[in-house]
Amino acid sequence: MQPMVTDLTRRALLKKALGTAILLPAAGMLSACASAELAKEQLTKGQSTGTATGDRIIGCSRTADGRYAVVVADSHGRPIHQIALPERGHGVAIQPGGALAVAFARRPGAYMQAFYLATGEKQPLRRADQNRHYYGHGAFSADGRYLYATEGMSTTSEGVIGVYDTTAGLQKVAEYTGFGIGPHEVVLADPETLAVGVGGVHTLGREPLNLETMQPALVYLDIQSGKVVDKAVLSDKRLSIRHLAVTDTGDIACGQQYRGLPEQAAPLVHLHTRGGALRPLQADEEDWMRFNHYIASIASLDGYLLATSPRGNCYGIWREETGELVDLQPLTDASGVAVSQGQWLVGSGAGKILTRTPLRPGRIAQSAVMWDNHWKLLFS
Repeated sequence: MQPMVTDLTRRALLKKALGTAILLPAAGMLSACASAELAKEQLTKGQSTGTATGDRIIGCSRTADGRYAVVVADSHGRPIHQIALPERGHGVAIQPGGALAVAFARRPGAYMQAFYLATGEKQPLRRADQNRHYYGHGAFSADGRYLYATEGMSTTSEGVIGVYDTTAGLQKVAEYTGFGIGPHEVVLADPETLAVGVGGVHTLGREPLNLETMQPALVYLDIQSGKVVDKAVLSDKRLSIRHLAVTDTGDIACGQQYRGLPEQAAPLVHLHTRGGALRPLQADEEDWMRFNHYIASIASLDGYLLATSPRGNCYGIWREETGELVDLQPLTDASGVAVSQGQWLVGSGAGKILTRTPLRPGRIAQSAVMWDNHWKLLFS
């Protein structure tokens, strides 16, 4: 069995990667001023001629000088826009149609930052309401008018879905509550339903307070009323449900953070079909231990599922129909994953971008962006 990679090791790897980034040509906030100008020129040229320029990657990042930003980059990782963030970011939501994006602060987050994808122009920073904090994720309604953000009551971690109207400058117009403690990622399961990964952990800052009584769950909320319309739970209550993705078949894939004993292994990825039970994907105990008890991003492609682990410095690929693990590979600080033109694009906090298909190993390129846990793609 391979030893787990600790957060201390991860920080050392990131420090080394950031030091390398400073040595890239035209080093600056993202060490990529020339690349940004080139990518912007290509984007403008493509828009004026109507030709495809490739998908754009949107994700939060660490910068070479120790600050934080959200980045719009081309499919090679060359920055087009960089938007400074006051503190570390986490997830990003993209409005249908690609006009607006919102970056969310890492939990317990104090802000969300909206900006226009075409220009990088920022809207005013939206601070968390009094006695509220953000959990790092959000999702837009199918028509793009409303933004649904995972939030918590600061004193109790009681879960809240904040509903914001984009036509009114992200004014909060409703709150949905009563579905659990510590929600993390929210996705649009279908145009009428939100799926929410409820972690079940009450925290003070980032310190867990209720590991003996936590109640994680995958819940589905009616998008109009916030009413719980379906719920699935795990038998192991130490598996905190964190990150979600909608599969090609419409199921929900769940990535967990295991809050049990460090030497114990647990299945960290499950699939769920509405009305049924959560189904664990399969791996040997030593393989699950490679993920260091944490799954970050998930994406479905052609009946396969890829899940990343920045803490484990690796990613795994499973066949969705059978739950079989078909590949497990190292990748330093493996972070965001999305599907582009029949391939996965996988980001890394060390600036790597992996391009691969389910059954072929793919290739790795170096970008100047130190990607954080999650990203989204804007399709050409």
